[in-house]
Amino acid sequence: MSQLPIQPLSPLDGRYREAVAPLGEHLSEAGLNRARVRVEVEWLIFLTDHRMFGSTPLGNGQKEALRGIVSGFGEDDIRELAELEATTRHDVKAVEYFLRARLEALGIAGVSELVHFAATSEDINNLAYALTIDAAIGEVWLPKLRAVIGALRERARAHRADAMLAHTHGQPATPTTVGKEFAVFVRRLDRIAGQVEATEPLGKFSGATGTFAAHLAADPGQDWPALSRSFVESLGLVWNPLTTQIESHDWQAELYARVSHANRVLHNLCTDVWSYISMGYFTQIPQAGATGSSTMPHKVNPIRFENAEANLELSSAILDSLASTLVTSRLQRDLTDSSAQRNIGVGLGHSVLALDNILRGLGEIAVNLQRLAEDLEANWEVLGEAIQTVIRAEITAGRSTIADPYALLKELTRGKRVGREELAAFIQGLDVGAEAKTRLLALTPADYVGLASALVDHAD
Repeated sequence: MSQLPIQPLSPLDGRYREAVAPLGEHLSEAGLNRARVRVEVEWLIFLTDHRMFGSTPLGNGQKEALRGIVSGFGEDDIRELAELEATTRHDVKAVEYFLRARLEALGIAGVSELVHFAATSEDINNLAYALTIDAAIGEVWLPKLRAVIGALRERARAHRADAMLAHTHGQPATPTTVGKEFAVFVRRLDRIAGQVEATEPLGKFSGATGTFAAHLAADPGQDWPALSRSFVESLGLVWNPLTTQIESHDWQAELYARVSHANRVLHNLCTDVWSYISMGYFTQIPQAGATGSSTMPHKVNPIRFENAEANLELSSAILDSLASTLVTSRLQRDLTDSSAQRNIGVGLGHSVLALDNILRGLGEIAVNLQRLAEDLEANWEVLGEAIQTVIRAEITAGRSTIADPYALLKELTRGKRVGREELAAFIQGLDVGAEAKTRLLALTPADYVGLASALVDHAD
C-alpha cells in the first residue's frame, strides 16, 4: 500500500473542518499560545504601570507595540514558538523567551526581568484558558445554540395551531400542537443558554502554590492579593483568591455540565424529530443532487439529525470526562489537567458540528398537515379522557349519578379503536347535563388541544 501524506486524525480537522473552524481561533494550540502571550504582555504592562521595582510606565506607543504582538499573532509567530518549545520542552517558557526577544527588538529590554515575574506557568495558563474558553463559548458555541433556538421558536409560532396526535409511552394520547412541542424545546434550551451565559470564568495569579510567597519575598510591602485581583479583573475574569498552584477548574466543570445538558436536550429534539419523520408527521424536503441511499433511489434519510445525535453523544462524553477530571488535582498540583484541557476544543467542536446539522435539518423538513389530520381522525378514543373528566365535574355539580366514570370510559376505549359515530352514541346515552353533552358532542380530536396554542407564547 502507498503511504498517505500526513492526514488529520480527527474528522473535526478533516471532513468537518469548515463547520468547526471558528473554534480553532480560540481553542487550538495557536489560540492558546496567543492568549498566553496576551497574559504575559498585560502582566508586564500592569507591573510597569504600577512602577514596580523602580520601573516606569511604558509609553503609549510601546504599549501599542506590545499589544500588537497579540493582535498580529500569525504563522511566523506560531512557527517560532514551536521551535522554542522544541528546545525548552516547556510551552510557557517558550512564550517567555518569545516575548523577551520582542522586547529586545522594541528597544525595551530594560524591563525584560518583569516578563513572567513571580508567575508560575499555571498563572499564565489558567488565565489563557479562561480567556479562550470564554471567547469560544461567547463567540461560537452560544451563537450557534441561539440560532437553533431561534429556528425552533419560528417553527413554534408558525405551527402553534396545527393539531397533532400526541404519543405517551408510544401510544396515542391527548392531542397537542406541533408548535407547542417545538416551544417545549425552546423553553428548555433557552433556560440552559442563560445558565451558560451566566458562567463566571475564574482566574488566579498567586504563584507556585497559591500563597504569593515569591511576590512577598520580592516586595513585602505590596498588597499582592489586591494587585492580583486587579490584574485578573482587568482581563475580564473573576478573581479566585484561594487556590493551589492551579485554579481549581470548578467553573469549567460547571460550564461543561451545562453544555452537556444542552447536548442532551438537543439529542432529545433529534430523536423526536426523527420519530416524527418516520411517522410521516414531518416530510423531508429533497435537496438538489443529494442521495439518500446507494441502492434505494426513493429514500430521503434524516441524516442531519442522525449526524447530530452521534456528535452530541461524543461531545457529552468528552465534556463529562473533562468535568470529572478537572475538579481533582493531587495535593497542590499534577499535570492531569494539562492533557485534559487540550481536548476542550474537541468536546465543544462535536457540539458545534451537531448544532450546525440541527440548524440545517430544521430547514429541510415540513409539517405534513394531511398526515396529522388522518392520524387524529383515526384515534377518536383519545377523547375518553375529556369525557370522563366532564362526567366527574357533572357528578360533583349534582347533574349526574354515574358511579365510576373512569371505569366506564376504560371499558369503552382501552386497547380499542373507537370511531366518531360510536363515541357520539355513547355521549348521547350519558347521564349528564344538556350543556355538557352538547359540548362533548362538538369535540373532535383536532379540537382537543387545550391551551396548546396559547402556551407557545411562553417560548418568547
